[in-house]
Amino acid sequence: MQEVHPTAIVHPQAHLGTNVKIGPYCIVGPNVTLGDGVCLHSHVVIDNVICEIGEESELFPFVSINKTQDLKYQGEPSRVIIGKRCVIREYATIQPGTAGDKMKTIIGDNCLLMACTHVAHDCILGNFVQMANHATLAGHVSIGDYAIIGGLAAVHQFVTIGPYAIIGGMSGVEADVIPYGNVKGDRAYLNGLNLIGLKRRGFTREQVDTLRSVYDALFQEGGASNFSDRLADLQQKYQGDNVVASLLDFAASQDRRALMRPKILA
Repeated sequence: MQEVHPTAIVHPQAHLGTNVKIGPYCIVGPNVTLGDGVCLHSHVVIDNVICEIGEESELFPFVSINKTQDLKYQGEPSRVIIGKRCVIREYATIQPGTAGDKMKTIIGDNCLLMACTHVAHDCILGNFVQMANHATLAGHVSIGDYAIIGGLAAVHQFVTIGPYAIIGGMSGVEADVIPYGNVKGDRAYLNGLNLIGLKRRGFTREQVDTLRSVYDALFQEGGASNFSDRLADLQQKYQGDNVVASLLDFAASQDRRALMRPKILA
């Protein structure tokens, strides 16, 4: 059973799950799949795109999921995939992938995109990601689980942000951010770890203390050793520690020139 307002325009080829609610003046195109319990409040436009929205997700007025702004786009059948129980607030914009990359944009489960946020083509968001008002992702951005992007922050294309990281409001992020990292600044720099976020997500005091020690050793210790040597030493020392491995493996896998550093080393 669906509730579709008489002013809404829903293409007959759209796939609607049970208990879907589509409010006034919404437009739902032919290649759209709405999972069970999805709610489009009003004036939501999902058109010119292949789009799948997971169960119990909620889209507020004037959300637009439409073809990409990438000028190289030539009408390829690219997709937007949104997970379960996501909340997408007013005027948010989400755009599909392109042939130059993944051909899909993915937003994981339980994400919150606040008002006027923008997710560009070929972005991949994990689960429980939060984007505050007016936060903006350029194309090809990857964001790990539980990351938080502050209001008015702008993330440069191809940047990777690790899980549990936090980006401060109005930050311009041009480099990859380690898992658990705390980032701020007009031209953003690494400012320690996301200690409050780690506490909220149930990390133990021992785990947090270990992560702080690893962070200090990796980014703040001087001496004769270079970054690669410090990284290798820490990987050897903390073998078997999955929490630390998430940070160190991320640092090892990224382009060193593109890895965000503390301000004193930037």
